[in-house]
Amino acid sequence: MLISVDDVRALSFDDGTPVTAASAIAPLGAGWLVAQDDSTSAAWWRAGSVTPVRLLPPVEGHDRFSEAAGTKRLKPDLEVACPAEVDGEPAVLLLGSGATDRRTRGVVVRLDDGQPVVRAEDLVPLYAAVVQRLGLTADQLNLEGAARRGDTVRWFNRGNLAAGVRPGSVDVPLAGLVDAVLGRVGAGSVPVARPRVYELGEVAGVGLAVTDAIALPDGRLLLSAAAEDTPNAVDDGPVVASALVLVDGDSVLDVSPVPEVGGHVAKVEGLALRAVRDGTAHLLAVVDDDDPTRASTALELRVALG
Repeated sequence: MLISVDDVRALSFDDGTPVTAASAIAPLGAGWLVAQDDSTSAAWWRAGSVTPVRLLPPVEGHDRFSEAAGTKRLKPDLEVACPAEVDGEPAVLLLGSGATDRRTRGVVVRLDDGQPVVRAEDLVPLYAAVVQRLGLTADQLNLEGAARRGDTVRWFNRGNLAAGVRPGSVDVPLAGLVDAVLGRVGAGSVPVARPRVYELGEVAGVGLAVTDAIALPDGRLLLSAAAEDTPNAVDDGPVVASALVLVDGDSVLDVSPVPEVGGHVAKVEGLALRAVRDGTAHLLAVVDDDDPTRASTALELRVALG
């Protein structure tokens, strides 16, 4: 694959407040919903406007979370944003990473008369089932990406080679996930199937680990991956490389580096597909710099799939 960066823009709300810790992106109405993993709100990015959408109530009185403030342990850590439907109408499904017991919530956002309507639910039994199916312990879970393929969501565990955990995935029915968040079925009733693991390689001795995923029209998957030097699923560490990975079934077909932006590694944490034309995928990607004072960036990427 050959990856080109066509545009870079910093994301800020209309009042000038930066959008931080961008961790996922999915279409909502005429724009894009961007999850912030350090906040109870998302950013709704439309032409000429970025507005907040509250996803969850404050946690112990806090709406933003950071290591410096001593509140990182409280954050809901929404790391997945996936296109969905509610009663036949477009929606966005957001999911927590599951890396701690605070991070097991799901959220569904839909539009009613052009305004976001939000429903959230804790999905503890579902996350426990994913741990079991992947053969992990609870502290090894870090679900950071998901690709919708028709009626199925392939949900990706990031993995951490330093801790002996390879990137992996399970398949979950989209309708079941949405119904669990809406309270129509119990979270423990959602089937979890087809556990897989992937070999993504290393950069400078640090294993590449999955940060998001999208499905291509031909059925293949495109993953974003980061080589982050951290001993566990919770602590941040230096990111030595970022890459896109082309996957077909269980097979890794290609791994290509994402170009640096402004001389720095762009830790891509969210992917959205805009179009595929003439063998080239046009993507929107969001970057998390793990810096609560710095606006996250959105990248327009061109990927020659080959």
